[in-house]
Amino acid sequence: MKCVEEESGRFEPLGDRKVAEVRKGYTPFRDGDVIFAKVTPCMENGKAAVMKGLTNGIGFGSTEFFALRPADRLDANYLFHFILQSSFRQQAARNMTGAVGLRRVPKSYLEQQPIPLPPLPEQRRIVTEIEKQFTRLEAGVAALRRVQANLKRYRAAVLKAACEGRLVPTEAELARVGRVPPRGVRPNAKNAASGDSAYNATPYETGEQLLQRVLAERRKNWTGRGKYKEPAAPDTAKLGPLPEGWTWVTVEQLSTRVVDGTHHTPDYVPDGVAFISVKDIRGGMIHFDDCKFISPEAHAELSKRCDMERGDVLITKSGTIGRMAVVNTDREFSLFVSVALIKPVCGIFDSRFLKLSLEGYIGSINISQDVKGALLKNLHLEDLRVVPLRLPPLTDQTRTVAEVERRLSVVEELEAVVSADLQRATRLRQSILQKAFTGELNT
Repeated sequence: MKCVEEESGRFEPLGDRKVAEVRKGYTPFRDGDVIFAKVTPCMENGKAAVMKGLTNGIGFGSTEFFALRPADRLDANYLFHFILQSSFRQQAARNMTGAVGLRRVPKSYLEQQPIPLPPLPEQRRIVTEIEKQFTRLEAGVAALRRVQANLKRYRAAVLKAACEGRLVPTEAELARVGRVPPRGVRPNAKNAASGDSAYNATPYETGEQLLQRVLAERRKNWTGRGKYKEPAAPDTAKLGPLPEGWTWVTVEQLSTRVVDGTHHTPDYVPDGVAFISVKDIRGGMIHFDDCKFISPEAHAELSKRCDMERGDVLITKSGTIGRMAVVNTDREFSLFVSVALIKPVCGIFDSRFLKLSLEGYIGSINISQDVKGALLKNLHLEDLRVVPLRLPPLTDQTRTVAEVERRLSVVEELEAVVSADLQRATRLRQSILQKAFTGELNT
């Protein structure tokens, strides 16, 4: 199934096998056949293709494909475009049978579906016009995809520069041009003689000094079981250089708790307390508009594990890894196991900078190689706790977050425009198909 692209009709076989090895347990087809996915969600997504260029003119594929063989009066490409109509697929989806998650289009349903059948030369003229208009449309879509990719690269570059202290002037750089000295440096005549008049200002707090305050507060407010244990510091031997006044830390050093949501699926109710999973965290926000709900009693039990409050950071740790949000609502909600909660040491550093740093970390790794799991990748809590992050002075954090938000707000506006244009292209594609099969397409 993965060899067939959605809606484009492009396919790439896995390779050649001996017929004896695939004669049983596969769907056979030959050049000129149209394969069409029968199973959800591949059918709805438009997994279909006209077979051509097969070795020896024959092939075998997943049993989740129908192989449609056009009769002499039916052009294969005409049939292919007909079944790619969203109206056809939506109707097929409504007639699927089987259990949830493994629903399929019945063969009997497909066999009974009518298809408008003009003369063969007219079919070919319709196909030619469809493909001409699709070629123009795909050129525009390709340009939009390039814009999307460039915006994604720019976003990653902004986050990387922010995490490395290259996006805004740091406190150390400002000190060197005459703003403030690091805390612990006493103003003296030599400072004044050098023209550094601002060395009479209040010294700034370095990242290392900030970390010591965080650790002291963490130790002071410890409520866990047993004797307090200092969180392990990162191994800096393998880490890169830091801007002056910054220090390396781990997620655990900056937080009082790193936990995930419930490991079992509770009973859902029509209305109650929001139950948040991966799909509900997107665009840096928690979305409650299409989430599931659990009873207040179930939430009360689950909240003993995750008691969310403003400033906490959420990160998705399985499925789609690395979606994040800072809790900025007083609304109660519970978490599924696929979402982790990081509870920062309260009020000492900027939670938004922690989120930004984690986004930079996720962007810097290869999830397929660096995150555990063969079939299902999962960012384990023990690995999340020891993720190394750069900690700058608090003023650096504030300025960096403000600049990142300023730049990415522009990116988000452009991404919204591109997304809207891509949706329009999808609608236009379906409009072309609709006109083609109602006799309204000019050829």
